[in-house]
Amino acid sequence: MASGAKVHVFEEVMTHNKTKDCWLVISGKVYDVTPFMDEHPGGDEVLLAATGKDATNDFEDVGHSDSAREMMDKYCIGEIDLASVPLKRTYPPPSQRTAYNANKSSDFGIKILQFLVPLVILGLAFAVRHYTKEKLS
Repeated sequence: MASGAKVHVFEEVMTHNKTKDCWLVISGKVYDVTPFMDEHPGGDEVLLAATGKDATNDFEDVGHSDSAREMMDKYCIGEIDLASVPLKRTYPPPSQRTAYNANKSSDFGIKILQFLVPLVILGLAFAVRHYTKEKLS
């Protein structure tokens, strides 16, 4: 962006969060994607969900094409004042952390069962076969 680019504060960008007035922050730039809402292949809900935050990760995670990246230029209306962007929380809140750890242990238990149950069935099959062979002899 040229040195004369308009600089927007995050609080201002956050107010543009509707279908008829939608701005996004991606890689330090501000985009007015209002005219693109009806054309976006993922639907307008995806764009609306990316308002009110730095949407760079959301944009990059989707794996947009080169042509999509080129198309963005026409919607660029300036840059974001990085000092006005709230800091991200780099840790999950305690309630989420506990749920995450509980999920990890239950996943481990399921994996052990997926391994042990077939072994027990196989062992029982051998035992039954061995027992019935002795009876027949």
